[in-house]
Amino acid sequence: MTKSHLLGAVALAALAFAMPAAAQDCERGDLDDRYCDTDGDLLADIPTDAADQVDPDTLIFAYTPVEDPAVYETAWADFLTHLEAATGKDVVFFPVQNNAAQIEAMRSGRLHIAGFNTGSNPLAVNCAGFRPFTIMAAEDGTFGYEMEIITHPDSGITEVADIAGGQMAFTSETSNSGFKAPSAILSSEFGMTAGEDFEPVFSGKHDNSILGVANKDYPAAAIANTVKTRMTERGVIEADQIVTIYTSQTFPTTGYGTAHNLTPELQTAIRDAFFSFDWAGTSLEEEFGKGGESQFIEMTYQEFWDVIRKIDAANGVSYACE
Repeated sequence: MTKSHLLGAVALAALAFAMPAAAQDCERGDLDDRYCDTDGDLLADIPTDAADQVDPDTLIFAYTPVEDPAVYETAWADFLTHLEAATGKDVVFFPVQNNAAQIEAMRSGRLHIAGFNTGSNPLAVNCAGFRPFTIMAAEDGTFGYEMEIITHPDSGITEVADIAGGQMAFTSETSNSGFKAPSAILSSEFGMTAGEDFEPVFSGKHDNSILGVANKDYPAAAIANTVKTRMTERGVIEADQIVTIYTSQTFPTTGYGTAHNLTPELQTAIRDAFFSFDWAGTSLEEEFGKGGESQFIEMTYQEFWDVIRKIDAANGVSYACE
């Protein structure tokens, strides 16, 4: 039995830690009422009462649901072994199917460590008490990805304006590169609105959108180019199946962190595990090295996600929990 098969039992046990905190009279900014932000870093504070902190025997880890979960359970295997040694805990990989499910898993206490994609980070922070502290970077410290609008060679689309009157694929409404950034860019730079100037469809994941364009199911799509790069490197698609007609500015990539209510000692141990991990020769390097990543670097949500919060504001996105 693999660790992922143990998830059902672990999830039931984790419900014991899922009782929501009562609303407190404190500074919280955009955070849900169950959280406080007394230090102004835009993140949920660690509970000051030890009774509200949790120290589970088994830690649940989930990577953002952008591609085939089976591929990424393998990719993360060596890191999770390192995480077990660093924390003294068992660690289970949780193959989430969509962003909403991942956020709800952390909000309800069933997810302890996660990588949330760029667009869902603010929702995870504000609705689920997510405390991100690191992202992947190249050897020289550079990081991030670009949103691309792609098409296929036989679509008849040679520029963004040609999408008008047709169909365009997005991933999900919580995705930055898969929906929020392209929606803002299409509106501000090209005067195009989904539902008025073209028909929007939602594929659910970046790999679905990329495969959909490569196989000519969609005439155009908005995607994260790091996903396209990894799929090309793995031979899932051929480079000549895709044509890029727009590339955005660079955005921060997946942010990794913990649930807010883990004990301070456990959060420190998890943090140290990320920064002490040696990528060389590991399953993580094999997969993410395709996109040039080779280390975890420290970051702050307040600084690194500033541009994403501005995009959300331009799109009228609310961080209120549903």
